[in-house]
Amino acid sequence: MFATKHGSPIERTEDCKIWKSILQQAGVRDVRVHDARHTATTLLIEQDVNIRVVQQVLGHTRVTTTERYTHVSTPLMRDAGERLASALWGNP
Repeated sequence: MFATKHGSPIERTEDCKIWKSILQQAGVRDVRVHDARHTATTLLIEQDVNIRVVQQVLGHTRVTTTERYTHVSTPLMRDAGERLASALWGNP
């Protein structure tokens, strides 16, 4: 729930208008607010923030919901591959 500066609820479309304005001012491509939640989740996980902390930040009741918000990035995949190679064949 978002509120105006006076504490009353904003119109249901107002948050979207404000979001679009912020994106335009920042010079970034148009995305949904919901997409930003996915990005924030992925960035937090990449910074080694515990999934339970991310769950609390997003306000999810279940950690499985938070897990669905997380996208595995290329650097994380590369790191996983390097760790597996190290475990199998040792450090080069």
